[in-house]
Amino acid sequence: MPQTNRSKVSRWDQHGRLHTVHVRRSGVQRTLSCDTCGWHRGAQFLPWLKAEEHLAEAHQATVDPTAA
Repeated sequence: MPQTNRSKVSRWDQHGRLHTVHVRRSGVQRTLSCDTCGWHRGAQFLPWLKAEEHLAEAHQATVDPTAA
């Protein structure tokens, strides 16, 4: 049975709203899903980059909440 791992990519938009894309991994396949708009897609390679691109393009969310 494949193990499922989860992580997330979060960014703030210019209005201070937090947007999050969850990255779930099962084997080599990753599934991305956006909490804000319900967008989802599969991504085998560079899932975190694809999550960041979605947040920037769809929600204009580019500020990393973990950055100092």
